[in-house]
Amino acid sequence: TKPRFESKVQGRKRQMFAIGEFSKICQVSVKTLHHYDRIGLLKPAKVDDFTGYRYYGEHQIDIMLLIQRLKRYGFPLDEIRKLLDGTDERTFYVKLLKQKKQLELKMQEMSSVIHEMSAHLSNMERTGDIMAYQKDYEISVREVPERAALAYRTKMGVEEFGKYYGILYERVPKEKITPNGITGAIYYDKEFNRECSDIELFVGIREKEKADKRMERALCAVTVHKGAYSSLPDAYGALTSWIRENGYECVGAPYDIYVKTGFDSIPVEDWETEVYFPVKKAETE
Repeated sequence: TKPRFESKVQGRKRQMFAIGEFSKICQVSVKTLHHYDRIGLLKPAKVDDFTGYRYYGEHQIDIMLLIQRLKRYGFPLDEIRKLLDGTDERTFYVKLLKQKKQLELKMQEMSSVIHEMSAHLSNMERTGDIMAYQKDYEISVREVPERAALAYRTKMGVEEFGKYYGILYERVPKEKITPNGITGAIYYDKEFNRECSDIELFVGIREKEKADKRMERALCAVTVHKGAYSSLPDAYGALTSWIRENGYECVGAPYDIYVKTGFDSIPVEDWETEVYFPVKKAETE
């Protein structure tokens, strides 16, 4: 069933409004109405052949108010046009639900950013150093043991991690595999692109003979990042500086292990990510 976007005015003739009146009723500028007309989002019910004046029907008030509401929900105009153009009620509901979840995620991310800013301000008040937050990372070099894992490597965006982890975890019961609680991501590209990078996701397992990947024993510079993934570059920057200053050099792709995440039902500021950079002692001249 298609959603009923047009209200029905029964028992009387529908009233027509000049564009200025319609603008005032709906609290939207005439310029915006002209734009909506051009892009086919909301066309006038009538255009006078002689004067070119635009007139809107009473039934279009509800449509205009719905457009404004969908804009507040964060839908772009082209998406709103598609939603109003014959979308059935079930599809419309699913679209709204998906957008609600995206807004909730953005709100969570914004809360994390505010918490991060508060910590940054506290650091500045205490040290007077705008870059002091990078000095909060405790970095060590240690021998990391061999790991057996299920793995999936492809060009992917960060937002697609859930989909590809789902593929890995679907194999667990089918192949009678026992995860050991370790999940992570290896970054192979020299340049990072959030939308599309060469990334390998892995899930640690106990059955070595069933592993897709054997992560060899390696010497790594390691630190722990606390907070949102959006601020992980701070940890990467701190590690890079530490490695150079302490006579090491990178010899492999860096990787993350997600120790505490949103799946643990904890606030974003309590998430923990271990960051590993494979290293060796730099050669001296």
